[in-house]
Parts: sequence; C-alpha cells; structure tokens
Amino acid sequence: MVVARSSVVFILIIVLFSRFSWASSYDPHRSEKLDLVMNEAILRGLIAGGVVIVGSHREIHLERAYGRTSSAVDARPMEVDEIFDLASLTKVVATTPSILKLAEEGRLSLVDPVTMWFPEFAGRGKDDLLVMHLLTHTSGLDDFSLSPVDPLQHAVEGAAGQKLKGEVGSRFRYADINFILLGEMVHRATGLSLDQYAHQQIFIPTGMKDTSFKPDDSRLTRCSATLTSSNVLLVGQVQDDNARQLGGVAGHAGLFGTAQDLARFSQMLLDEGEHAGRQILSNRAVRQMTAPYFSRGGNVIRGLGWDIASPYSSPKGTGFSEGSFGHTGYSGGSLWIDPDADLFVVLLTSRLDYRNTREFNALRKRVSSLAAELYGPFPWTQELTSSPL
Repeated sequence: MVVARSSVVFILIIVLFSRFSWASSYDPHRSEKLDLVMNEAILRGLIAGGVVIVGSHREIHLERAYGRTSSAVDARPMEVDEIFDLASLTKVVATTPSILKLAEEGRLSLVDPVTMWFPEFAGRGKDDLLVMHLLTHTSGLDDFSLSPVDPLQHAVEGAAGQKLKGEVGSRFRYADINFILLGEMVHRATGLSLDQYAHQQIFIPTGMKDTSFKPDDSRLTRCSATLTSSNVLLVGQVQDDNARQLGGVAGHAGLFGTAQDLARFSQMLLDEGEHAGRQILSNRAVRQMTAPYFSRGGNVIRGLGWDIASPYSSPKGTGFSEGSFGHTGYSGGSLWIDPDADLFVVLLTSRLDYRNTREFNALRKRVSSLAAELYGPFPWTQELTSSPL
C-alpha cells in the first residue's frame, strides 16, 4: 500500500505536537482540521504551543493542547491546564465584571462622573467623562508609559492632565489607561485591591481556581512563558510594562489563568451569570456589559469592556452571530462567546511572533471559524471555513 507523504507528515505532526483531554462530546476525527491549523502555526513559528477549548453553557465539546510552553530547547510539552499570561483579557475577565458587580450592589454607577472617583480630574476639562466612557474606550484618553516612582499616581495625574483626543463619547480609541483607572476605581469603591475583589467575588465563586494576579510559587511550574521586546523569557511575571510598573496588579493586564478557567467563566456568562446554582452576576449585568453601547457606522461596536465588532474582532471568525462578543490578549490569547449559538471558544498560546499581527489574527479567526463549523448550530459556517490559514 502506498501512503502519501503529506499523510505521513500530518500524522507525525499530530503525534509530536498534540495532546487532548476527553470531553463529553469529543470526536477525534471532528477536530482534525483544527489540529492541522494549530500545528501549522507551530511549524511556521507563530506560536510554540497552545490550548483550545470549545464548549456550550453545559458541556465541553473539545479540550486540546498543542506544542510546547516556549521556544526554549528544554521547554515542557503544553498541557490543557497550562497557566498563561492573559494580558488584555484581564479587562473583561477581572475588571469589567468587578465594575458591573459594584454597579449591581449600588456602590457605583456606570453614569458616575469620573471626577466623583478621581478628584484629580476636577477642573481639568473632563467633567463630562463618565465611568461608561472608560469601559467603552470612548473617553478620549491616550496611553503613556508609567514612571517607576509612584506609578499609580502617575497614571491618575497623567490621565487627568492630558488633552483628550476628541470629544468624550464620540470616538472609539482603545487605551489601557481607561482600565488602569477602572482597576483603581474598584479599590476606591471597596477598599480592596482589584485582585482581592475579583478573587472573592468572581474567580472563587465561578470555580476559577487557577486564575490570579501574580501566580504563587506553587503554580510557576505550570506557567507558559512570554517574551519581552528584547526576547527575554518571562515565566509567571506579567509581560505588559505598565502592569509590571504597577506591581503586577492592574485593570488592563496582569491576570494569569488557564483555558479551563476561561471556559468556566464563559459558561457562567452563557448561563446568564450563574455557576453551580450560584448567581455570580445578575442576568441584567451580563446583558448590560455585552449589549452594544457604542456604535460608529457599524464598523466599531463595543459593549462594556467587551468587543462586538471592531478592528480587534479577529477571533469572531465567520460563524458567530451578530450578538456574539469577545476579546483578545497581546500575549496570544482570545475568547469569543455567542449566546445565540450557545457556543464559546478559548484560544491561549505561547506566542512567538509579535510582529506579524496579520498572520496571528488569521490564526485566531481560523480557530474560531472552525469551532463554529464543528460545533455551532449554524449551517452556513460549513462553507465559510474552507480557506487555509
């Protein structure tokens, strides 16, 4: 019998780079397209490895690990419970739900003037700036590098003193400073740091046992590496410069966690804020933060914290509905959730190539599109996901 060379290569790739955990509806043949896309990304040097989880509000359809934890020669094989630097996923997994939880409790309002929480902003031409403008990145604030000396005060004073880039609420301009302020707002409203509040109110009740800022020593051996701009490997230390200046706890970045924990978080949102019989967020809060709060000609649609449609929406793929939402992380992660399809896809990677954004976004899109094709209810996705990466 003659075996095609391409078939042999494909089999070797699967053996070398892929491990999986059995899930309730797992079908090994069903995931072959996804395996091929992930392993191709490894061979092309986009990533060293990664984890993909696809599920619904009640079950996990697929849970799979690929490759290794870094580019180091002695790097470990990737496992499905690997801990990753979640980067900007911090914004929607820690900060946004914390703010919405506080709003539920009446401890702040989405229409509070920012000056109410930051007197430093008073008298500086920002009286129209509201909490919701920070959540939707429509504040007009711009990012800047933080000083190592009192970086939090520098963040607040720097934001208060800068000239806004346009009228408040008129333009979407993605900026980490919005969420640095929101993280500090949680502290000013509760007396607890963001990591303490999110841990108590969001992570523990949702069963996210491996999600935290500043992973402790017992978890460092399970942390996937990231790379600095000078190609230095970081393990268990936040990649983002400003988050490092802020001590590893910030509203825009700094969170670490597993794909399994993000799957639990996604299931909680799909289950209208409930997990294991406990209401983590009210159904109203879930709908609030995932509703379209800002729209600019249909090209940019943002929820509170969450992305719905924008230049950052690569993980939306081709098979997700208009009511879906998600977010990305610079370190190589993405999360997309579709209540209409009862579907979510988590992609976390040990990213190697930070320059080729187009190729990396194509990977995100391809993984999500395949997740929708393989496990979504919409028949039209079958014909939309046939193109190669």
